[in-house]
Amino acid sequence: MSRRPNVAIIGAGFAGLRCADILIQNGAQVTIFEARDRVGGRVHQCKVGGHLVDMGPNWIHGAGANPVLDIARATRTTLHDFEGSQLVFGSNGKALDERVAMKISEILWTTIDEAFTYSNNHEADIPAEKSLLDFIRERLQETNLTEDEKRLCIDTARLWGCYIGDPIERQSLKFFSLEESIDGSNYFVASTYKDILAQVSSTALQHADIRLNQPIVNIHSKPIIQGTSTRREITITTQTGERHAFDEVVVTCPLGWLKRNKEAFTPELPPRLSSAIDAISYGRLEKVYITFPEAFWHTKSTGNTVTLPTVSASAANGTNTKLSFAQFLTPLYYTDHPEEVPWDQECFSLAALPKDTAHPTLLFYTYGPCATYIVNKLTSLSSTTTEVTNSHSHAPSSKQYTFLNTLFAPFYSLLPNYIPNTKACTPTSILATTWQADPNAGHGSYSNFQVGLVDGNKDIETLRAGMGLDRGVWFAGEHTAPFVALGTTTGALWSGERAAGQICALYRLGRVGMGVERDDSLPSGNGNGSMGVFSEGANGKGGSGFRVGGGSATGVRNGGEGGERDALFSQLDTRQYTWVAGQCKAVHERKNKQASGSNPVKQNMGNPDKQTKARSQPNPDRTQPRSKQEGQTRNEADEDRSREALWGILIECNEDE
Repeated sequence: MSRRPNVAIIGAGFAGLRCADILIQNGAQVTIFEARDRVGGRVHQCKVGGHLVDMGPNWIHGAGANPVLDIARATRTTLHDFEGSQLVFGSNGKALDERVAMKISEILWTTIDEAFTYSNNHEADIPAEKSLLDFIRERLQETNLTEDEKRLCIDTARLWGCYIGDPIERQSLKFFSLEESIDGSNYFVASTYKDILAQVSSTALQHADIRLNQPIVNIHSKPIIQGTSTRREITITTQTGERHAFDEVVVTCPLGWLKRNKEAFTPELPPRLSSAIDAISYGRLEKVYITFPEAFWHTKSTGNTVTLPTVSASAANGTNTKLSFAQFLTPLYYTDHPEEVPWDQECFSLAALPKDTAHPTLLFYTYGPCATYIVNKLTSLSSTTTEVTNSHSHAPSSKQYTFLNTLFAPFYSLLPNYIPNTKACTPTSILATTWQADPNAGHGSYSNFQVGLVDGNKDIETLRAGMGLDRGVWFAGEHTAPFVALGTTTGALWSGERAAGQICALYRLGRVGMGVERDDSLPSGNGNGSMGVFSEGANGKGGSGFRVGGGSATGVRNGGEGGERDALFSQLDTRQYTWVAGQCKAVHERKNKQASGSNPVKQNMGNPDKQTKARSQPNPDRTQPRSKQEGQTRNEADEDRSREALWGILIECNEDE
């Protein structure tokens, strides 16, 4: 099959935009249907107190081979590594002694790292109902910690909920390894994802037919038999009743949307695909931005005399000893909330960002029942449903402001230099996300893996496979990403490339803009998450996305040696392709074995946004397995050598023919 396909993409988030980018570069005709009045999906910005902030992803997870990080650097997006001082408040509202806080942090993150390795190595033997919290409790019983120290470890561990969007009791130990992420540091996107989104969407905005405000209500994909050949024709129906026919359809709607709209597919979804959609859970992470006239917690005054830890750490903009983030563990001092709802909190100081992006704002992450409670209350206070769709901040005169300030004042009032009833310590504006009230976001944030899950990894693989070869319906999105990037913008980008690559292979369009496929290796499995083998055909085994190549800001190779390689890729027959895949895999396995030194420890509970994933260690003195610069140099050098090795393999393969 070599004709130019007419492809529909449902959803203009990162996955859909990257899928369109690759398809357009390889000659496909692309139409994008987007339910919102904008592109970007969960990547979206609003203003609070005149400051632009991200409503969705705040982070880039992993400084290794990461295309989103490449785009951030190309667009001069300001990034920040939160490694300044932190405060941890106990259940009595008192700041923990610095040495105690550091000890608890070290023990907890060593245990988390052990849990990743245990999950990866013993998945088949772990009961589906066993949680991460169960594992932590078991490990703590083997220590000589005091009962108070064990309790503090458990209280701190509960903040893992800010990472997955649900309580730690619901985090599956069996599939905890699926929460691992790309090796390397994690960066807060200080200047927001705005410029990254502009770059990711540029090709689609220029060359695709983008139809905004067009929700899709039906996808009919039964093959049509014509004589001795089968021609697929997929018909999609919009909310207004318009019908459009396409050769292929890529569905990039969030997992939460799929859960609530399985009836939109006719004929009905295959049982295994339907069960996979049901099995993977969907998180409930929300954010609350609180802006003040000034960052009182960074100034000297006669207010609270909380002492900051006397640590120094290098941040993205140099040495930073200002308060970067604070944790509030099991606050028994605050009871003005439903008794059954856990209320531990974590906040980041956006005043600690680089100078040109810093502003006097605290960013609180809420999760699970707490986040649901807040969203439901904000929804009830809104006069219309459109007021709660992540669109605007709340002024002091609003009911929403009063509600939110009442909830969070008991926490920010514990910070250094707080003086009650003063202008400097009174918020000027508050902005809260309400993803759980947004049907286009699937009423939540991103995928996670809860207790009771039996075949999590196979469920992800089933979602990736979709119904592409059978019915011309492909799936992409963070929930179909390589294991190391699930729930992240990087994973969404890779998944869009993977779906586009499958269609390009089916129609023999070429591989412009695509590199070596990202495999499912995880750090805890003694791999460094490097690139793996090529997909075997349009619906290959890997099916986990393509690494963005060098060249332009979007990683596209245009012409030159890269273009020659792309042309050669597209000419390989099945036997050559399979042989090259095996050789390429061997090359990477050798290099991975040589390059992998230590197993990187999962970092920082101070990075709850998984779209967000992985964290930077809350203890600033924690030693990294290697420096960021060394890691980046090694990754880039390995990638270049691997490309050269692959080029040689391709030439050898063709000469053997």
